[in-house]
Amino acid sequence: MDALDRVVKPKTKRAKRFLEKREPKLKENTKNAMLIKGGNANLTVTEVLKDIYAVKKPFAVLYKKKNITRPFEDQTSLEFFSKKSDCSLFLFGSHNKKRPNNLIIGRMFDYHVLDMIELGVEKFVSLKDVKNSKCPEGTKPMLIFAGDMFDVNEEYRRLKSLLIDFFRGPSVPSIRLAGLEYVLHFTALDGKIYMRSYKVLLKKSGCKIPRIELEEMGPSLDLVMRRTHLASDDLYKLSLKQPKALKPKKKKNISHDVFGTTYGRIHMQKQDLSKLQTRKMKGLKKRPAEKSAEDGGVSPKKSKS
Repeated sequence: MDALDRVVKPKTKRAKRFLEKREPKLKENTKNAMLIKGGNANLTVTEVLKDIYAVKKPFAVLYKKKNITRPFEDQTSLEFFSKKSDCSLFLFGSHNKKRPNNLIIGRMFDYHVLDMIELGVEKFVSLKDVKNSKCPEGTKPMLIFAGDMFDVNEEYRRLKSLLIDFFRGPSVPSIRLAGLEYVLHFTALDGKIYMRSYKVLLKKSGCKIPRIELEEMGPSLDLVMRRTHLASDDLYKLSLKQPKALKPKKKKNISHDVFGTTYGRIHMQKQDLSKLQTRKMKGLKKRPAEKSAEDGGVSPKKSKS
């Protein structure tokens, strides 16, 4: 049995808090990513990992030492690092003659590799090569995907889901206009994926809505897809399963139209209109004979013999 798989009882309050943070929750923490350098990583791959780490901070862990592992052949070391650093996302960089400037992006489910996709870097422009101003650390990016392949091809669809998971950052309850200052744009065209990052500049426009300009910030990558390791449909559905407590409760007799208008159906008992109070007028007064007929009695007037 692995040391990390054993049931550990905390001896101090600090250890107890640490274990409580790792326990399953209804609303999970923001996903952390680990960036790992392979045993034969070159300068380009190292710079790519550093720039992605700068974009992803503070929800990332960068391993500076080289790790001799091959994720497509053996995932045990990745799963070990995932448990150790409590990271559910990873980016592994390597370089060799057969697969130069290689990146493997993937995610974990229950500390086991769910799916991973291998990408080759054909062109790279780093953050320091672009001399424009940068966004502050921890800025939540706006993600834009262009290209039919992200909706048509299954591998590209899974890559889109992976990239959203990797770069989305924390879930926020509200957004302010000044906070929308960072754009990550992914384009799928002619078998390549182009990643570009921009800073949003809000300029004066003479009205309430500002004029928007995009200024390239870096890093920018031209990528090509290589090998893929995708989870089966059953395992993928299991990873997307939500707890019952988070599922919205169904409300009876309520419907919505295409415009978002809410309609409700009310069930009422049948009304007795004869007991309905109307306006008091002489013409609407009931005669004694009508009252006795309603009550089922005999008319108070004596019948003539």
